Amino acid sequence: MALSLTVNDQHYSLDVEPDTPLLWVLRDELGLKGTKFGCGAGLCGACTVHVNGQPTRSCSTPVEYVDGAKITTIEGLSKDGELHPLQKAWVKEGVPQCGYCQSGQIMTAAHLLANTPAPSREDIVMAMTGNLCRCGTYSRIVAAVESVVDGVGHYEPEQGGA
Repeated sequence: MALSLTVNDQHYSLDVEPDTPLLWVLRDELGLKGTKFGCGAGLCGACTVHVNGQPTRSCSTPVEYVDGAKITTIEGLSKDGELHPLQKAWVKEGVPQCGYCQSGQIMTAAHLLANTPAPSREDIVMAMTGNLCRCGTYSRIVAAVESVVDGVGHYEPEQGGA
């Protein structure tokens, strides 16, 4: 089936099976390896990307459902070689241990900050609850998100951002 996707501001025309999970299209067809496979059932959040600005579990989303959509992956958060503020905070706070869940964590946090520029700690914890971290770095994840908010008083999403 011929599909049209815009991924990280690049347009793609693809001929893939319509029930192929978006995750495999991103990784295998487009070579974007930042989005990870975790559980395959949309439960852990490792595969989170933005589809038309909404966090979406790409492992359980058939690509036919996103035909014509605008998709942002972890690779699309940084602009002009400059890391996204959340990516910088992740490094500063030493969040990753194994790192496997981190792209999904960052994509979820980016959505939160794009829609709630000054979230409370409770807002952050609630937003991040659906993303699992097997290494247990939850307190560092919350600290990283808080540092982005505290660093500027509130978060200003970039033009066309997350």
